[in-house]
Amino acid sequence: MLEQLNLSGGQETIFEALEGFEAIAQARDDEAETVRLTAEAILAVFDAYYAEYHRLSWAAKEAFENRDPATSLTVARRRLTIYSETIHQAARRLTRVLPELTADEPLWRRIEATYAPLTTGRYEQDLALAYIHSARRLLFQDEWTPVEYSFGAAGQTEQQQITVHRDFPGGATITPELVTAILQVPEFNKPFQDIELDAAMVAERANRDYGFDGGDQRAFQTIQTIKSGFYRNRGVYIVGRIILKDYSYRPFVLSLENHTRGIFVDAVLTGEADVHNLFSSTLANFHVTIPHYHELAAFLYSIMPQRPLGLHYSTFGVNHLGKVAVVEELRRELMATGELYNVAVGFPGTVAIGSSAPSSDYVLKVIRDEPTEHYKWGEFDGIPTVLSKYSRVHEINRTGSMLDNLIYYNIRLDKGWFAPALMEELLEFAGETVTEQGGYLVFKHLIVQTKMIPLPVFLETASPQDAHTAVINLGHCIRNNAAANIFNKDLDGRNYGVSRFLKVYLFDYDAVEPLTDIKIRTNQDRFDGEEDVPDWFFEEGYVFLPEETDVGLRIPDRALQDIFREEHGELMTLDYWEGVQRALQKGLVPRLRVYPDETRLRERRTDASRA
Repeated sequence: MLEQLNLSGGQETIFEALEGFEAIAQARDDEAETVRLTAEAILAVFDAYYAEYHRLSWAAKEAFENRDPATSLTVARRRLTIYSETIHQAARRLTRVLPELTADEPLWRRIEATYAPLTTGRYEQDLALAYIHSARRLLFQDEWTPVEYSFGAAGQTEQQQITVHRDFPGGATITPELVTAILQVPEFNKPFQDIELDAAMVAERANRDYGFDGGDQRAFQTIQTIKSGFYRNRGVYIVGRIILKDYSYRPFVLSLENHTRGIFVDAVLTGEADVHNLFSSTLANFHVTIPHYHELAAFLYSIMPQRPLGLHYSTFGVNHLGKVAVVEELRRELMATGELYNVAVGFPGTVAIGSSAPSSDYVLKVIRDEPTEHYKWGEFDGIPTVLSKYSRVHEINRTGSMLDNLIYYNIRLDKGWFAPALMEELLEFAGETVTEQGGYLVFKHLIVQTKMIPLPVFLETASPQDAHTAVINLGHCIRNNAAANIFNKDLDGRNYGVSRFLKVYLFDYDAVEPLTDIKIRTNQDRFDGEEDVPDWFFEEGYVFLPEETDVGLRIPDRALQDIFREEHGELMTLDYWEGVQRALQKGLVPRLRVYPDETRLRERRTDASRA
C-alpha cells in the first residue's frame, strides 16, 4: 500500500532541492552571488517541504478511501517530522559548503534580507519566514526570540477573499436532502453504503440536538462546512458550523468511517464539549486537503473559542506558527492580568518543575537536574532521556488522550514573568537548563502544555456526577493510550488531568514506555498460601500486573473505585493487555474512543478485516 500511495516521491523532490546547495561552494569568492544562491536554495527546500506537506494530506485521504489505517498513521508520522528533518538537512549542507557562515552573523543577515522579498505575495509567506528563522536557530544555537507573524490571511489583497467553507441554506429544520449535499463535500472516490439512510438519521439526530421542531421557519440561517474532510486514523470528519437565527455559532461535525460495504456516518457531534475533545491534543494527526491555514484556524476557533488559537494551528500541522502564537498568547495573558508564573497547582513533580499563572491556559515545565527523593524508577538517566520521552510524545499519534508538548529550545523570556520564589527554584534545581542573563531567563528547553486540573485535585471538589464522568474517562484515556502503544508505568492518578469538558489526559511522561516493551504478567494463577517468589520477579525489564491497575491509580473514594471497576474491568485482566499487545505487534490499529457513544447513530459495525 505504501508503494500504491507513492509516499517516497516527496522525498525525492526534497533531495533535489537540497542539491541546490552544492552550487554555493563554487561562488564563495563572490559574496553577492553566495548570498543570492543561499537564499534561493533555502527557499527551494522550503518549497519542497511545503509541497510534501500538502501531498501527504491527499495521501491521507486516499488511505481512508482504501481502508488502510496503517498507512494513515505512517503519513501522520511523516508529516510530523518533515519540517525539522528538512531544516536539519539544509543546515548540514550549508555548514559543509559554507563553513564560515556559523561564525558570520552579518552574512546571515544579508541572506535573510535577500530571502524575505522572494516570499512576497505568497499566502504562505509567514510560514516561509518561520522556516528560515528555524534554520538560523539551528545554525547559530542562540536564544530563540519569537518573530512577530501576521495571523491574517498573508498574501491576499483586499479584493481576494479566501473562503474555505461551503454554505448551505437555512430554514425550519435540517432536511435529509441538505445532509446528502453536505456528505458529498469531501468528494470521496468510494461509495457510501446507504447515503439516503445516513442523511435521514443525521437529520433526525441534528434536529433533536438543536431543538428544531419545524415551528420556526427561520430556525437557522445557514450551515457552513469546510470544503475538505479532516482525515485521521481510520476515519474522516466533515467539520462545520450552524449559524442560528441570532447569528450565534454551534458546531456541526459528522464522523465517517469506511468499511467493506462502503462509507457511512458513525456519529453526529453538535456540542462544543464533544468537538473540543475531538480536536484537543491531536497535533498534526488531522490532514486537510485545502491549504489556507489561517482561515482553517479561524473557523475552528469560531466553534471552539475556549481552545487557544495557537493550538488550532497545530491541529492540522502548522506547528511552528502554533508555537509562535502560543508564546504571544502567554505574553498577552500576563499583560492583561498582571499575574506572574508560580508553582503550578497540584503535587510537585518528581522530575519536572511545573508553573503557571492563575488565569493562564498553559503550564510551563522544566526538567529538574536531579529528581526528588520520591522518584520511583531507580537510577535517573538524565535530562536528555526525559526530554526524549516528551519529544517522542510530540511525534506520535496521541489518540486525543495525551497532552501534546510544545517544546521550545534556547528560548529567552522576561524575568518579570516569574514570581521570585519560582525563579529561585528554577535556578537552584534546574540550573543545567535555566540561566539568568540580565533581565531574562534563558531556557535550554521549555515544555508548554495546556493547563489541566490534576485528577486528585479535581475529585476533591467535583460534584458526584462530574467525578463519575471523570473516573470513567480516565479508563478511556488508559485504553486509548494502550491502542497507541503507550504505557504509563506510573498509573498514579496524579499524572492525569481533567479538562474543562471533563475529558481526562495523561500529561506526565517521564514514566512512559512502549506497551509492546512491557511484560504483562499476573499473580492470579498462584495458589493461596504459595510463598515462593513468582517467576516474573527475575525477569528483566518492567513487569505490569493488570490486577493492580485500580490500586495504582489511587482513587481515594470507594464508590468511585467501584465505578471504575464496573466500567473498565477489562483493564484488570491479562487477556485485555495481551490482546492489545498482539494487535500492535501485528501492525494492526486498535480502535479508539474519541467521542461518547451517545453521539453515535447506530451500534458499532464490525469488520473482520480490521482490529
